[in-house]
Amino acid sequence: MPPRLLSSRLVSRCALTSLALLVGDASLFGSVALAKPVDFSREVKPILARRCFACHGPESGEGGLRLDGREHALAELDSGLLAIVPEDAESSELIARVTAEDESLRMPPEGKALTEHEVDVLRRWIDEGAHYQKHWAFVPPVKREPPSLAGANQSWVQTPIDAFVLAQLAANNLQPAPQADKRALCRRAYFDLTGLPPTEQQLEEFVSDDAPDAWERLIDQLLASSHYGERWGRHWLDLVRFAETNSFERDGGKPNAWKYRDYVIRSFNDDKPYDQFVKEQLAGDELDEVTHDSILATGYYRLGIWDDEPADAVQSRSDEMDDLIATTSQAFLGLTVGCARCHDHKIDPIPQVDYYGMAAFFGDVTSYGDRGDQMGNNQWDLSSPEAAAERRRLKEQEQLIEREKISMEEVGVKRMEAPDQRRSETHEREALLEEKLPDYLNASEQALYDETRARLEAAREELRKLGEPESALALAKCEAHPAPTHLNVRGNPHVPGDVVEPHFPQLFGAETPAIPEASAGARSAGRRKVLADWIASNENLLTSRVIANRVWQHHFGRGIVRSANNFGELGDVPTHPELLDWLAIWLTEHEWKLKPLHRLIMTSSAYQMSSQADEAALAVDPLNDNLWRFDLRRLGAEELRDATLAASGQLNLALYGPSFYPEMSAEVLATQSQPGQGWEESSAAERSRRSVYIFVKRSLLTPLLTAFDFPDVDASCEARFNTTQPGQALSMLNGQFANEQAQHLAKRVRAEAGDDPREQVARAIEITLGRQATNEEIADGLDLMKQLLEEHDRDPQEALRYWCLVALNQNEFMYLD
Repeated sequence: MPPRLLSSRLVSRCALTSLALLVGDASLFGSVALAKPVDFSREVKPILARRCFACHGPESGEGGLRLDGREHALAELDSGLLAIVPEDAESSELIARVTAEDESLRMPPEGKALTEHEVDVLRRWIDEGAHYQKHWAFVPPVKREPPSLAGANQSWVQTPIDAFVLAQLAANNLQPAPQADKRALCRRAYFDLTGLPPTEQQLEEFVSDDAPDAWERLIDQLLASSHYGERWGRHWLDLVRFAETNSFERDGGKPNAWKYRDYVIRSFNDDKPYDQFVKEQLAGDELDEVTHDSILATGYYRLGIWDDEPADAVQSRSDEMDDLIATTSQAFLGLTVGCARCHDHKIDPIPQVDYYGMAAFFGDVTSYGDRGDQMGNNQWDLSSPEAAAERRRLKEQEQLIEREKISMEEVGVKRMEAPDQRRSETHEREALLEEKLPDYLNASEQALYDETRARLEAAREELRKLGEPESALALAKCEAHPAPTHLNVRGNPHVPGDVVEPHFPQLFGAETPAIPEASAGARSAGRRKVLADWIASNENLLTSRVIANRVWQHHFGRGIVRSANNFGELGDVPTHPELLDWLAIWLTEHEWKLKPLHRLIMTSSAYQMSSQADEAALAVDPLNDNLWRFDLRRLGAEELRDATLAASGQLNLALYGPSFYPEMSAEVLATQSQPGQGWEESSAAERSRRSVYIFVKRSLLTPLLTAFDFPDVDASCEARFNTTQPGQALSMLNGQFANEQAQHLAKRVRAEAGDDPREQVARAIEITLGRQATNEEIADGLDLMKQLLEEHDRDPQEALRYWCLVALNQNEFMYLD
């Protein structure tokens, strides 16, 4: 179809067609707060860490200047000058150098000069005494009373959240945007909590409900929906780099990985307390009460990449442990402990020994597998204890006899010609042995070999009689008495240094735990439970802050701390620090349950603001850091695919179960690590399920999802990119999926609107956008269909399909106001 037929005023029309300017109202706030003193940890330290520490940090001190501590910073420089003179910025060489016009003198020497705001922060900090403080995230959260503003419009303060937000707006001479209309709020709530659009009936029911508690009832209804867990479980899967294959050359499958995904979805639906959720994943097999769910939760340890044929087995094992440490510290603690693998952390107070102290907690975690047994360590038999024990006994017996058989075969193989020896190392081994092995064994060796094969077959027959067990991807095998953990010199596992005992990072100030040696016959070392209890403790400095920030992030589009996986000194400072601490403590006081936190956030006026712009506010706060309006956002990859299926009437809402395989073109299938392998066919009904159930193959991610910023699944993803690029338009206009769904939508439109083109055009808009079509939209649709019929010789059904494709590409469909 010629590009000119897709009118830009149709495809590119934004949902926000009018941006009305707000009228200033100083009475909303009362008196404006006076400027606060500079906060070192939130304002100064990030500037020093990003712009100065490379040359003047903990491991360097060019020119005699180190800025990582006050004593060093106030010391005399090699030049005899003073970089910082407390209470006298104008006499401080630091200010002279960062403001120098001569580029040969200006600091930093590379990159852009400091901004006027950054210089002003440093100047005021020095004039106030140049005091250093501990990093904000490394001190316990303090629950302050929500601020009260004299003369403020208290009707805007619906929850304590609003008091914190309104106070900061007042301090910056900003006003909150007006409340969004009910239609926008309804779509916002449905997508935020379930990842699905409201049906037309659901939308109209809410819009027409004038009861004062209509909004609260809608939130409660959506939180009770089983689709809530699908939406919020997907956020967690991003953090733990969920995938169902191992990566590397063969990218082999992880059997039963989908059971971990379903455990996550079910946990969110059940509103499992977050501290319990943490403990189950880190130590589900070591809890006082081990349950079916807690076993599934330990699948967390089996989600990472794994090389089934490493060139350096020792290095590969070290890399596997590093992946676990990095993911655990980022996902649960918001710390980049992984940066201390080879040396002390360059910025945060995490010495190298703390990295290996965390590794020691995981000492009993076995590798995912080995080349000879790729399932024994990761497949947990969920049968009764008696049946599981018998199956383990028989499998061990089978493996022992198999090793005896291979040993006997190698006796004959070594006597063969060189070409046959090489052939024995290929997929032709069995055929070779069947054909030639008897020629290279003497009579007694052959008799013993035949007897061994018979014993092996008997052992396998006993296993078959037991039947196939229900298995789960889990921490199926542990080392109850692990080898000592060594600090690897420069991170090199081939150069082990001192032995390191399990201990918590020193920055937390926690005592080193006393962990008794596991008893004889124990299944695991018992260390991970100690780690899990500490991470999930109310007293932990970071855990509650990190998860509260993540919940906020997925409601507002970014966290109070934007760098949600990094609360360290190189991470972003919180935009509303007192609010973050208040939310973190509120969560622990409410039994770590997330659904009440959702309700608290969503019933705030801050959440219900429109995305309406204001020229004055945009000039002062273009990034909306002070939260003066709600940020417009595009639907995520899964939301867009699911909303398209919902519009076409094809969405299959079946819950849980094995993953399905979307249809892929031969060209796409050819790009995976081993073309033609590891991708199955699913039925049309299965392919219409929600996107959270798509099979996640590391070497073959679904193109439609990746076009719309589905994350890299090799590492923890704190927040997805939000890009605008040509592949998105190509996917939604030219892609097979989009065109198939447009065809289904057209069929639905004909069934509901009849053969009248005008009614068809209007009905397509009603279905996709959840509102009545405008006269302009109807005219556009009729013009398009007429042009297709008269100038391009398309039949009426094909013309309607194109209009439905246009409807699915409307910004109003793809964006959330």
